[in-house]
Amino acid sequence: MQTAFRTQLNASLRTVLATSRSTPRVLRAARPLSWRAYASEAFDNESTPPFSGSSKPKSSWLTPTTLVLGFIPIFTFGLGTWQIQRLRWKVALIDELEEKVRREPMTLPKNIKISALPEFAFRKVLLRGTWDHAHTILVGPRTRENVLGYHVVTPLVRPDGASTVLVDRGFVAREFHEIPSEYISPTGDYREQAEVEVVGMLRNQQEKGTFTPENVPEKGEWYWMDVERIKEHAGGEAAGVQPVFIQEIFEGNSAEASHRVALGMPVGRSPEIDLRNQHATYAVTWYSLSAATAVMFFALMRKGRGNSSTAKFRGSTR
Repeated sequence: MQTAFRTQLNASLRTVLATSRSTPRVLRAARPLSWRAYASEAFDNESTPPFSGSSKPKSSWLTPTTLVLGFIPIFTFGLGTWQIQRLRWKVALIDELEEKVRREPMTLPKNIKISALPEFAFRKVLLRGTWDHAHTILVGPRTRENVLGYHVVTPLVRPDGASTVLVDRGFVAREFHEIPSEYISPTGDYREQAEVEVVGMLRNQQEKGTFTPENVPEKGEWYWMDVERIKEHAGGEAAGVQPVFIQEIFEGNSAEASHRVALGMPVGRSPEIDLRNQHATYAVTWYSLSAATAVMFFALMRKGRGNSSTAKFRGSTR
């Protein structure tokens, strides 16, 4: 009986061993990478962050700096075009004013229509009357050829019931501003009540500058031509004063002007129109800046796209 049991056990063992030999292996040892392959992979990944999740190279030229640099040429080109428009407007304005100045002086009516004054700004006018020295004021300080002084403003009382107007008689040096105003005569004859003839230029109402102090009439401090307040200072409507501002014209040369300043006599304005016109210079500046920044922008884009193409090439060779 034992012999039969052993025989059966041996047969079972042979069957199990035969089955295990015929079953293929599933688990195999991983083949180790060579050091050359690992080194190549490491060097290729120097500029790529590990575990990035994507091997697609990112664009490096589209940054806030390039966006701002791309906007600057457009903006500055627009400013240059705006300056060209301003240049055309200024040239037309200068031509219009010069045409007014070339006309013969006109005589003002007895009572001037204030609302029509802007239409006649910069027109030459011819006036006759006597100076109201009691209401002369000094506006300033001002400078003329590096000499500090003031502008003398005196009401001119016109005859035959015509209204009184305000005349800026011109610049007087500071050392003479304490001299009684009746001795400051534009004709140099020093006759207090003499009738004078004045050729002047009609001007619009003046505006106060941003940093100009306020006038203090009570203290005799006048920093700018506030025509309405000067009119009230001279007596207002009750005295027949109108808010009409006229600048006396001086047609002499610079030597004559210097001589008058030395004598303490006012020197009026030039008969020429002298409006500042720098719009052509500004336009050239803006257009130049637009061109320069455009070149910088395209150079930066070209460089950025070149770097991007190199990165794509590296990615495709992995």
